[in-house]
Amino acid sequence: MHATLEQLPPSLTALCFAAATIVGWRIGWWSGRRVLTDLGEDPGNKFTDSSLALLGLLLGFTFSMSLSRHDQRRLMVVTESNAIGDFYTCASLLTDPGRTALQTVIRDYAKAKLAVTHGPISKTELDLAITHFTELQGRMTELVRNAISEGTPIVVPLTNTLNDVSSSGAARLAAYHDRLPAIIVLLLFMTSVVPAFLMGQQQGALPKVHITGTLSFVFLVTAVTYVTLDLNQPGKGSIRVSQEPMERLIASISQ
Repeated sequence: MHATLEQLPPSLTALCFAAATIVGWRIGWWSGRRVLTDLGEDPGNKFTDSSLALLGLLLGFTFSMSLSRHDQRRLMVVTESNAIGDFYTCASLLTDPGRTALQTVIRDYAKAKLAVTHGPISKTELDLAITHFTELQGRMTELVRNAISEGTPIVVPLTNTLNDVSSSGAARLAAYHDRLPAIIVLLLFMTSVVPAFLMGQQQGALPKVHITGTLSFVFLVTAVTYVTLDLNQPGKGSIRVSQEPMERLIASISQ
């Protein structure tokens, strides 16, 4: 289920939410038409109010989770760009030809990291990019090993900055894969349909149908759901993490 949700664009998933909500309301309306109108207060209304309150709570909860993951991905871009910049500065203290070779690989690594964020990326493309990153990290490690064997006096900072690049890259990849659990998305789907059904049932028992209120409810739930799912899919969503720190880094080391 989780893989299926990741393959669907957020807009399509949100439209499915909207369609299911409207269908649930319509079914409830048909059910309510069979019930005689009661002018008194119906105790069943309390269940509708409770389900709406639960829906609001779950919408806020899932939106907060998606937004926090988005912020974490943004921080990982800053952390990785800083780590690459520190490693490049440290490499500039080496002597040639090791300095030029290592700086070239670092620039290629930074550019490859930025290139993978330019547009939507499939799982196959991501796997190929990860393989390329691993190869570049292996090349950097080899060049650092050669510098150490040649007796460079900056062994400790050179090794530490290389480790920071590897660690920040792994942390950023983990943040990229950190998504909402599929069961929470399914629960959000159910919690959207059930209140719509109960509202439709109430309106069906009355002589007047509140179309404006119903459509407003569906629109707001769909909008919040879309933004939540869009934040949850960094590889396909329209709300993307800013790559400005990495762009500034590449501009500074390419001069």
